[in-house]
Amino acid sequence: EVQLVESGGGLVQPGGSLRLSCAASGFIFGSYDMSWVRQAPGKGPEWVSTINSGGKWIYYTDSVKGRFTISRDNAKNTLYLQMNSLKPEDTAVYYCATGDSRSYVKGRWGQGTQVTVSS
Repeated sequence: EVQLVESGGGLVQPGGSLRLSCAASGFIFGSYDMSWVRQAPGKGPEWVSTINSGGKWIYYTDSVKGRFTISRDNAKNTLYLQMNSLKPEDTAVYYCATGDSRSYVKGRWGQGTQVTVSS
């Protein structure tokens, strides 16, 4: 059974940092492109970042470039998202998903972790 379990969310002040993790199981993690997707209250899902299966190719949505860093450890079957200089508009539920910036919509998603940026 495919499982993706996110962790690391929480409440942080503007300008703060969080590191999200996504533990994967039930599939060959190292063979899949992986993405982070977020959904803010009252809005649809927004693609945030993708890392290819080998970790060489990385892409970000413009609003997080220079602030967020995606990475993966295929030996540990884990995906990460380091988020720095957080802004209130980053508040959302963050999901990890299989697939790239287009195919994630049909991929497998975790249950999500809440990130709230507020003073």
